[in-house]
Amino acid sequence: MTGSTGARLAVAVWALTRVALLLCVTKVITLPGPDVTSDVSVIYHGWSEVLKTGTYPESDVTWQYPPLAALAILSPALLPFLDYASAFFVLAFVCDLLVLGLLLYAGRGNGRWAAGAWVWVAGVPLLGTTAYARYDVMVTAVAVAALLAGLRHPRVLGALAAAGALLKVWPVLILAGTARGRRTRLAWTAAAVTAAGLLVVCTVAMPGALAFLGAQRDRGTEVESLGALVFHVARQFGWQGRVEYHYGSMEFLGPHVPLVSTLALGLSVLAFGWLLLWRLRAREFGASTPADAAFTAVLLFTTTSRVISPQYMLWLVGLAAVCLVFRESRMVLPAGLVLLATGITQWEFPLGFVHVVTSDATGVTLMFLRNGLLVAATLIACRRLWRQTVPGAARDGGGSAARSGLDRKAEPVGS
Repeated sequence: MTGSTGARLAVAVWALTRVALLLCVTKVITLPGPDVTSDVSVIYHGWSEVLKTGTYPESDVTWQYPPLAALAILSPALLPFLDYASAFFVLAFVCDLLVLGLLLYAGRGNGRWAAGAWVWVAGVPLLGTTAYARYDVMVTAVAVAALLAGLRHPRVLGALAAAGALLKVWPVLILAGTARGRRTRLAWTAAAVTAAGLLVVCTVAMPGALAFLGAQRDRGTEVESLGALVFHVARQFGWQGRVEYHYGSMEFLGPHVPLVSTLALGLSVLAFGWLLLWRLRAREFGASTPADAAFTAVLLFTTTSRVISPQYMLWLVGLAAVCLVFRESRMVLPAGLVLLATGITQWEFPLGFVHVVTSDATGVTLMFLRNGLLVAATLIACRRLWRQTVPGAARDGGGSAARSGLDRKAEPVGS
C-alpha cells in the first residue's frame, strides 16, 4: 500500500467512526449506561453562563481547571447558530480532525510512517462518546501540535506546552524530553514566559483564576483509579465504606481512604523522582525522544493519580500517536497496551459503570484489567525510554536499530 493510499484509507476510516460518534453524542443513536453528554449540556453550559458574567465559577467545587479552560468552555459561542452542546461536539470533531491532519503530515518523509495516524484513528472511537463529551480532545490537539512543532521550533513547543498546561495542567509534561542544551533553554524559557504572561492576563481579567488549586487539593480516591482497587477488593470482605459523587466524580469515602489517597500522592512523587533521575542521566536524544518521554511522563502521572477519569485515556492515545510517527520509537508495545486499556475504559464507562460503582465481579475485573494494562504500559515505557537514552544501559535486540536512529544527524533547530 502506498503512502497516499494509506492516508486516504485512514481518512475514510476516521470519517466513518467520527460520524458514528457524532450520532451517539447527539443521541440519534442511544447507547446503554449513563448519559456522558450531560457534562456538556449541563455542567459546561452552566460554567459558560458564569464565565460570561466576568468571573470564574470559583464557588463550584467541580471547577478544577486552570484559567485557560475558560476558552474551551466558552468556545461554543464561535458557532452561535447551534445550541451549546451541538456546537461543542462540532468543535470537538474539528479538533479531532486537526490531530489527524497533523499526524498524517508528520508521518511523511524518511524515518516516518503512518502508524501514528492509525493509533489516533482507532483510539478515539475505542474511548467512545466520552471523547467528544469532554474538552480533553481540545487539550490533546494542543499537545500534539506542540510536540510536532517542536521538532524544528522549540520556542513554539514551549509556548504551546504552556498554553496547554493552562488548559489542563498535564501538557507541561511534554517538556520533559527536550534535548539538552539550546533546545531545552529555548523551549523551557518560552514556556515560562508564556505561562507567566497568560496567568497575569487571566488573573487581571477575571477573579477566581486560581480557584482550581483548592478543589484539586481536596479530591479523594476516585473509583476508577489504581488506589481504588484496594477498596473494590475490600468491599468483598465487608469494608464499610461507600461510593458517592464527590468533587465532580464518584469517589470512595470511608475508613482508610485518606491513607490510600496519600499513598497515591506518594507514588506520584516517586514517579516524579524517576523522571528527574532519567532527565539527569539521559544523553542520547533522537527524533522520537521528546514524544517518547512525554508519553512516558503522562503514563506515570496518569497511572499513579488519585483520579483516572475515562477522558484521561485520550491524552495517552494522542501522545502514543505522536510516538509512532517515528519508526525509531520504542513505544509500539506500550501504545498497543494503551489502546487495549482505552477499549476496556469504554466498557467500564459508560457501558458498565454500574458494575464499577457497586464493585461486583464484572466491575472489579474491568478495573483490574484496565489499570493492570496501564501499569504494564508504564513500566515497559519507562524501561524502554531508559535503555534508549541513558548511556551504557543494556539494550535488547532492537537496540542497534534504535542507535542507528539516534546517531542520525539531528534536525536543525528553528527559532
